[in-house]
Amino acid sequence: MIPTPTDLEAPKRPVRVLHLEDSTADHALVRLTLRRAGLSHEIHQVDSLEAFTGWLERESFDVILADYRLPGFTALDAWRIVDQCPGHPPFVLLSGAIGEAAAVDAMRLGFADYLLKDDMARLPHVLARAMEVAQARRAREEAAAELAESRQQLADLAEHLQTSIEEERAAIAREIHDDIGGALAAVKFDLAWIGRHAGEDGLREHAGTATEMLQHAIDAAQRLMMNLRPPVLDQGLVAAVRWLAETFERRTRIPVRVTASREALDVPPALQLVAYRTAQEALTNVQKHAQAGHVRIDLSDHEDVLTLEVTDDGRGMAPEMRKKPRSFGLQGLQERARRAGGWMDISSRPGHGTSVIMTVPLTSPAGKAGDVQ
Repeated sequence: MIPTPTDLEAPKRPVRVLHLEDSTADHALVRLTLRRAGLSHEIHQVDSLEAFTGWLERESFDVILADYRLPGFTALDAWRIVDQCPGHPPFVLLSGAIGEAAAVDAMRLGFADYLLKDDMARLPHVLARAMEVAQARRAREEAAAELAESRQQLADLAEHLQTSIEEERAAIAREIHDDIGGALAAVKFDLAWIGRHAGEDGLREHAGTATEMLQHAIDAAQRLMMNLRPPVLDQGLVAAVRWLAETFERRTRIPVRVTASREALDVPPALQLVAYRTAQEALTNVQKHAQAGHVRIDLSDHEDVLTLEVTDDGRGMAPEMRKKPRSFGLQGLQERARRAGGWMDISSRPGHGTSVIMTVPLTSPAGKAGDVQ
């Protein structure tokens, strides 16, 4: 709703106006028009760019009112000065010598409004509207800045949490390998000794059964360790993805074909982990949702860009499925790629399978620094 002059009869403080005008008579007419409208105001007249700039530097104003043509310059010159100031007040043209084309050009540049001096009675309404629009614009800008800050804080929190998770995974994997794995191997050795030296058939049978159960526990511990932080990553990304594909194939009976542009891709460790987790999450989604018959994983490092593509021939998914509020797996993959300076795209249609593509520059600062977890 645009306020009328009546709405502004009792403002909290006078409206501060900077008037760029070389005619004393026209300035007096502006003052009279605002006073008759009941608008409480403070107005300062200037007639040169130097004085105009000085007032802008010393004081703050609610609105700038300017004639179009002044001795030696135009309102466009004044606008260029104002436009350099962040959060500047609205700029309104009040002129008796401006054509329609010039007025349109001024509005395109960012002027708030324009008014002919012959229509001076509308000045209070024009100023009120310009100030309201400017206030709404500032409110939108502040809200956008707050939203961007909140998003950045959430991204930073997600990054911190993901880093903490990866560190904890690595720590747990080490404990499984060093403590639990070592203890299970020792128990298996002792059971084997008991089985060899037992005099009774029943005791040897129990020792054999216990050894089999213990082997299951050892295998489970190894699977946990590999899922948490696979040591195979130390052999390179291609080897790690091949191991991931073979494990997936054994578990699900879904064939997976892995192709790579080279057997040894020169990928920083941090980006290796990003690509590995992306492939892992994509395969998890295939197992849970795709009902696929085949999966293909392609790796390449062409033109100094790492590209990972995981494609299945499953049932695909509708676009709204990707926008579900709780689709944290896909959102997490996109955030990982973004933090690494790249992007991730999901292409899918119901009945036509799904393709997950991650692209990350190998020369990104994140990849060099190794701070992407």
